[in-house]
Order: sequence, then structure tokens, then C-alpha cells
Amino acid sequence: MKTCFALITLIALLSAPALAGLRTVTLSVPGMTCAACPFTVKAALNKVDGVSQIEVSYPDREAVVTFDDTRTSLKALTDATKNAGYPSKLKSSEADRE
Repeated sequence: MKTCFALITLIALLSAPALAGLRTVTLSVPGMTCAACPFTVKAALNKVDGVSQIEVSYPDREAVVTFDDTRTSLKALTDATKNAGYPSKLKSSEADRE
């Protein structure tokens, strides 16, 4: 029983730092003008080290990005979309919280 408890505690301690850096943001990408644009935006964001999940919506003109903030930053994400031809910024409701 003690071994089981020790193992569970060890797993919890080792997994906590990995989860601590995950952050999800919504980027406003107003320059997306056609249904093909999300593919370019997603490809650009996929190249950023630390990005783990991306959902891009053409109708909403936004990208929801989950990333490890110990490996990358919001600036790196917005730079990636800008360099791909689609400038973006943190959606206003989230920017107010920062």
C-alpha cells in the first residue's frame, strides 16, 4: 500500500510541472478573407516550438492556440501569423485580463 501511495505521489509531482506551463489563448486574425486562409495560419502556428493544439475558425476570424508558455510566448505566436501574412492580436476580452 505504501509503495502504491509513493508511486502515485511521484507521478503527481512529476506531471505537475509539465501541466503548469500550458496556456490557451484566442487570437483575432481579421485578415483571413477566404476559407483557405485558416490552413496557412494553422501551418504557421504549428511551426512555433511549444504549440500543442490549434483550432482556426474562418467565420470567427480567430485562432485558439494551446501552448507551453515555458517554451514560447504570445509574441512568438503573433509573429508567426504576421510572417505568414496574417497579423493577429490577443482577442480583446483576454487582453483585458493580462
